[in-house]
Amino acid sequence: MKDVETRPKRYSRVIILTILLTSLPLIIGFSLLVLSSFSTDMVTNLNPSSFHPTIENWINVFHGKLATTGGIRANILQITLNTLIVALGVAGVVTAISALAGYSLSRINFRGRKHMMILLLVLHAFPGVALIVGVYLLYRLTFPQTSDFVRLYSFTYVIFARAALEIPMSVWLMKGFFDTIPWEFEWSGIIDGASRIKVWRKIMLPLIKPGILSVALFAFLAGWQDIIYVRTFLIDQTLATFIEANIEAEYSHMPLIAAAGTLYLLPTIIFFITAQQLLLQGYSGGIKG
Repeated sequence: MKDVETRPKRYSRVIILTILLTSLPLIIGFSLLVLSSFSTDMVTNLNPSSFHPTIENWINVFHGKLATTGGIRANILQITLNTLIVALGVAGVVTAISALAGYSLSRINFRGRKHMMILLLVLHAFPGVALIVGVYLLYRLTFPQTSDFVRLYSFTYVIFARAALEIPMSVWLMKGFFDTIPWEFEWSGIIDGASRIKVWRKIMLPLIKPGILSVALFAFLAGWQDIIYVRTFLIDQTLATFIEANIEAEYSHMPLIAAAGTLYLLPTIIFFITAQQLLLQGYSGGIKG
């Protein structure tokens, strides 16, 4: 009996050790990035003597300075706001569409339902890079002729283009959450005279709040981290394109770019630390077919 009890503990220790060892390069890389953002020089190894603490990099970043001379500047607050607009826009579009589509696929037995579900999986399998030529052609065909709407159009196009990549998997996740809700809840609302859309809004959505939050979180991170679509279609800079543009520039002070990189990572780190249970529930609850 003791042997049976100690074996799972031994296996769990081996699994944890394996995960730590495989994650070690990432942990070291991110640690060096954060340390460099608080150092006068880039920290390229874990030698304590190479770390010279300072908060000047963060002060300069929020002042928009890209060089130690202060001659070259960028509006980092506006760039951060641009990134936030794209991320929130993608999250809003993906959550709204997947909540409606997931409910329809879960609760309504319409013609072509099975084929649509297979098509969603096929669409999810396509990489965004492979679709960018067609997406760019549509961008050029619909580009506004007047310059007044160009900036607004570029934001709108990026949000919908990036959301389109996230919607297939999000619909599947949301369908899985709706599948976990017993039919009795829905029938009680319909018997009381409520329409299907009212039942969806008043009864079903409150019951799948973890699913809504997890889908919104995944979509937000997808919009926050995107670089290919943002660089191709967006006129303004986001944090991703800002870091890429300055990482090899001669005038850039690399600890400043490290501070910008750490700022770029913060939402991802905060979300994954604070929403671990939600993410696990999202994966487990949203995979029912």
